[in-house]
Amino acid sequence: MRTYAGHSSAAASNELYRRNLAKGQTGLSVAFDLPTQTGYDPDHALSRGEVGKVGVPVSHIGDMRALFQDIPLAEMNTSMTINATAMWLLAMYQVVAEEQAQAAGQDAAEAVRALAGTTQNDIIKEYLSRGTYVFAPAPSLRLITDMVAYTVAEIPKWNPINICSYHLQEAGATPVQEIAYAMSTAIAVLDAVRDSGQVPQERFGEVVARISFFVNAGVRFVEEMCKMRAFVELWDELTRERYGVQDPKHRRFRYGVQVNSLGLTEAQPENNVQRIVLEMLAVTLSKDARARAIQLPAWNEALGLPRPWDQQWSLRMQQVLAFESDLLEYDDLFTGSRVVEAKVAELVAGAKAEIDRVQEMGGAVAAVESGYMKSALVASHARRRQRIESGEDIVVGVNRFTTTEPNPLTADLDTAIQTVDHAVEARAAEAVAAWRRDRDAADGGRAAVDEALERLRTDARSGTNLMAASLACARAGVTTGEWAGALREVFGEYRAPTGVSGSVGVTSADTADSGLARVREQVRATGEELGGRLRLLVGKPGLDGHSNGAEQVAVRARDAGFEVVYQGIRLTPEQIVAAAVAEDVHCVGLSVLSGSHMELVPQVLDGLKAAGVHDVPVIVGGIIPEGDAARLRALGVAAVFTPKDFGLTDIMGEIVATIRAARGLPSLAQPVPA
Repeated sequence: MRTYAGHSSAAASNELYRRNLAKGQTGLSVAFDLPTQTGYDPDHALSRGEVGKVGVPVSHIGDMRALFQDIPLAEMNTSMTINATAMWLLAMYQVVAEEQAQAAGQDAAEAVRALAGTTQNDIIKEYLSRGTYVFAPAPSLRLITDMVAYTVAEIPKWNPINICSYHLQEAGATPVQEIAYAMSTAIAVLDAVRDSGQVPQERFGEVVARISFFVNAGVRFVEEMCKMRAFVELWDELTRERYGVQDPKHRRFRYGVQVNSLGLTEAQPENNVQRIVLEMLAVTLSKDARARAIQLPAWNEALGLPRPWDQQWSLRMQQVLAFESDLLEYDDLFTGSRVVEAKVAELVAGAKAEIDRVQEMGGAVAAVESGYMKSALVASHARRRQRIESGEDIVVGVNRFTTTEPNPLTADLDTAIQTVDHAVEARAAEAVAAWRRDRDAADGGRAAVDEALERLRTDARSGTNLMAASLACARAGVTTGEWAGALREVFGEYRAPTGVSGSVGVTSADTADSGLARVREQVRATGEELGGRLRLLVGKPGLDGHSNGAEQVAVRARDAGFEVVYQGIRLTPEQIVAAAVAEDVHCVGLSVLSGSHMELVPQVLDGLKAAGVHDVPVIVGGIIPEGDAARLRALGVAAVFTPKDFGLTDIMGEIVATIRAARGLPSLAQPVPA
């Protein structure tokens, strides 16, 4: 039983962890901030506005010590949501465990072998959904392979990779796509480990036994429960037939769950509580496919950062189910159900067909590089959005049953969510600079850092397993940015396909959707008045890689007749301004879901002014509290859209109106004559 937590600083997060453990939490689930996840120190230009926002910054071994102060790691089960820099965080975690053991007069090697937990480390889904990748697929898979081989030999209770279908569903995956793409990722990883020669064949069952999964559970809880039974069946078959694993214990499908966040609503957020409970049932009702670990979001996640009280509420939901209900007293409730067996068979057949399609392309890596999987998810998400907008899919409180009593939980929005002190970033930047300065000034300190980093670069070029060099870097006091920077020198960086250009639109040109047809005519007419086709820049400033919303805006804007400029994730405000000027756009749309809107959006506004661009409106979308939205509008933002604004076609109409107002054109309140 965990809650996903971490923010502001290592010391503040340590206090939160110890408080949650005292409340009955039985494991830790660490959220790292975006600079840590993407390999930057807090004082890097791309870290602006992102430090401590969506997790805890861990810049060096000193931060890792503070994060787990007074928490004995040899007795803890820790899940770390970290991917591109997973090897680095595991190296620091191991070194802290060694230090704790030595301080207690215990054997450090035994403490390391006792470590239990998980590094997420699924880089494939990062190219498809979360966007915290750093390197191209091939070197990324190399890092994963090295970690798998190392942990099987040295940290046998550790799960070196947590293959994540969770984020695929958040990006729009159907149950079939979620199963198929997760299994395709598993095949890519297991094939790479087998082919590396680092693990003897007779120990390959131990590799399979240490592979775990992180799965999503949506509100269609019967279908989701059947999905989990399909996962169990496919994993057993795959590991037995493709890899020859004979021990049933090694073939066990081991998974944890974060229930669905995509379906949580800003409108009537109290409804999220019952959604979360239903989603939890999806992964607990069937004993033969029951989750080993569950973490639940909080009711107010669509509003902002949950408070400790909100996290406690989610923890109590699990405890009531486990200790008050009789769920755990019975064998599987669905064995022999014709309905369940038929649905499971349907999902298995669909997933196998999609797995075969991916394998014919050359596997998961090739399907990422070609853009196939990303385009498929963007298209699925677009169809989901259309079903909600048309009312085909009912979302209570959003497109049906929208009348409501005043909500006492959100009466004071400023206290309904937790906010991160804006001074956190400055303190973290100062702290990492001081760490480097003090480290380098110590006797032999700088030489030790240089030696460790050179070994890392050398091993990266030679193909040597990189864990030993990473452990040496951790002990030398190397920072997160320095470790990742050394590997960037060898591996380079990578920009994944956006999936926008190859995705299908929701409606064809001969659509019967009168709303979209009307907006298309407005786009056409306004473009003619301005002397060309309307151009919309969709920008993702900062390190926020959650691009699902931006992609859906880009797809719908293209459907509405806009020329869309979308360069993907991880851009500085300066790069966005330069693109707006170079492409001569009519509107800039910024998507920010990491809470960094108050830092990054003003930089774009200032940059446009400095470039002499005064007639290009800026609109913003994301998880933005109303108080912040008001401040952004006061600074000059033309419109702010949040999750409650689910009608993308309506948003397109507002963008046209915003462009016309900025260019001094009259309102199009009436239909435009042909």
